[in-house]
Amino acid sequence: MPLSIIVPTFNEAPNIAELVRRVTAVVDTSDTEIVFVDDSTDDTPDVIAEVARAAALPVRLIHREAPSGGLGGAVIAGLTAATWDTCLVIDGDLQHPPEKIPELRDRFAVGDVDVVIASRYAGGGTSKGLADRTRVLVSKVSTSVTKAMFPVRLHEVTDPMTGFFVVDRRAVDAATLKPRGFKILLEILARRPLRIAEVPFDFAGRHAGESKASFRQGLHFLAQLTALRFGKMSLFAVIGGIGAVANLAIVWALTQFGVDYVIAAVVGAEVTIIGNFLLMERFVFHDMKHSASGVWSRFAKSFGFNNAEALVRIPIMALMVETWHISAVLATAITLVVAFVVRFVFHSLVVYAPRKDAAPSRARRFVEQVDEQAMSPGEL
Repeated sequence: MPLSIIVPTFNEAPNIAELVRRVTAVVDTSDTEIVFVDDSTDDTPDVIAEVARAAALPVRLIHREAPSGGLGGAVIAGLTAATWDTCLVIDGDLQHPPEKIPELRDRFAVGDVDVVIASRYAGGGTSKGLADRTRVLVSKVSTSVTKAMFPVRLHEVTDPMTGFFVVDRRAVDAATLKPRGFKILLEILARRPLRIAEVPFDFAGRHAGESKASFRQGLHFLAQLTALRFGKMSLFAVIGGIGAVANLAIVWALTQFGVDYVIAAVVGAEVTIIGNFLLMERFVFHDMKHSASGVWSRFAKSFGFNNAEALVRIPIMALMVETWHISAVLATAITLVVAFVVRFVFHSLVVYAPRKDAAPSRARRFVEQVDEQAMSPGEL
């Protein structure tokens, strides 16, 4: 199967020769090309040109003088310029082992999927190349939040944040993509339903150079995630906001009648927990109810989790009142804001998780079609 290997690069000069060498060693050079899409400010373009002259397979360079869209924009440029429809995306720092390319290509050649993802979190995969425990934690939390935002599209995806995958570019509607950073796979998967398979891999340490991960990249990721998914989560936020206002009103009213603020907070929490569940069933997760567990099971999970969360949140609220001497209403508001993301993740991934034996319902398929329309470019 002919293959175009797309490598987005930014100041990766020390890694180019080794990357080309390792790719050449594992592919059929007669039907494989490497397309470097380079946004570098160092001598990376010169190094690529020099390596290309001696390479046993075609090595092409696209140097973007005015790059846009970050790494994601570079990948889109590579997909557009590639010779072949089957395209493999891989980072230029060798944290994605080129030795996995044949396995990815063979799995894609079966012909039953549109994307084959190299996953750090599928069976046998590892993320040992992340610099430290903080990076590992950030990666896992980001993955969980992302899956919670797209519980249907990413249900069978363990690593939507990876940059190592094979895709049929004909299955990607480039016109709908709005790359904002380095999580281009997430953009591709979120825009339209695709058939997906995964292959585990070991995420290695960098061969040379410094990591491009930064606080700024994190902000880009949050912006990308927010722009992609403001449907289900925004409804969850609206209902959460209604619940928060009701909670504050109950706390205020009860404290005005002389009820202890802790008791008032407990009453407010229980009333809004039940009310929020009913509203979520009707407006937020209605498309997922038919393939999830039964209503009483969903209620038990939601009620139990929210009460456990309240058992943690209310003592923190009390500590804020007693230690910082702020009002009970303000303390309640602050803790509710923090609890929002945790609640959304739990409900998306646990309360409304599809049963393993559940086939997609007509309602689910309809919602997926509506969601596809909602993800059209006019949305952003």
